[in-house]
Amino acid sequence: MTIDAGALRSEVDWVLDSGADGVVVAMVSEILRLATDELDDLGRVVCSHVDGRGPVVLSVGAESTHVALRLARGAEAAGASALMAIPPLTVALGAEDTGAYFRALADATSVPLIIQDASGYVGDPLSLDLQADLLREYGAERIQFKPEAIPIGPRLSMLRDATGGRGRIFEGSGGAALVDSYARGIAGTMPGPDLVWAIRALWDALEAGDRERTRAINEALSPLLALVTSLGSYVAFEKHFLVRQGVLPSARVREPLGFAIDDETRRRLDELFDRLSEVVRS
Repeated sequence: MTIDAGALRSEVDWVLDSGADGVVVAMVSEILRLATDELDDLGRVVCSHVDGRGPVVLSVGAESTHVALRLARGAEAAGASALMAIPPLTVALGAEDTGAYFRALADATSVPLIIQDASGYVGDPLSLDLQADLLREYGAERIQFKPEAIPIGPRLSMLRDATGGRGRIFEGSGGAALVDSYARGIAGTMPGPDLVWAIRALWDALEAGDRERTRAINEALSPLLALVTSLGSYVAFEKHFLVRQGVLPSARVREPLGFAIDDETRRRLDELFDRLSEVVRS
């Protein structure tokens, strides 16, 4: 197995101990760089190690319906609580073909399917009408959403309204738009693993209606997340912080990543991280 199972288990423990309600294996990682057998191994290790401590969401999106179905069936068999899928990225699909892709995944599995609109990074936004149709056809428990189309806030509200407020919607900006998204009625957020403790603290402040703490944490978090400009930078920053916090043994990545942290950026990241840590602890 080419997956570093020990490091993966350490990361799973880290996110749960840091306040996450469950574990999500999603796009802002290196899953797009893994072979299908590696993805199967990854899902089995995560589900086995979580071992009932919370729900597990595994990403199964692929460039073909055939591969996506294989990954979806494997993820469900491994014990995933829900599946999450982006549409194919290398072909421009209309609503009909995109709908057929997601319907095939929903028909082949029995756990919830989270539709991930990853167009904040790649591609065009998913049709709001299509997403509302999928919800009507399969129900609010089977079809859920993680919208990342820009502008995030207005698009989130449009999806909420298109689904008649029934859609279970998760914030998809890694926490950058959490305060605004919370006000628009999200069910939860799915941040990266490195700053779970900060996002958890921000979520708890929002839930408690503590405006002062919400403002303080958000003001410390925002400039750090503003440095993220691409998927490559997100992965590089995550690994830097996970190594710094003793979660991973190294920040190595599967090349090519297309992004490297220079010394000036590293110093700025560490300054902002220290400031965020101080605010959350206070």
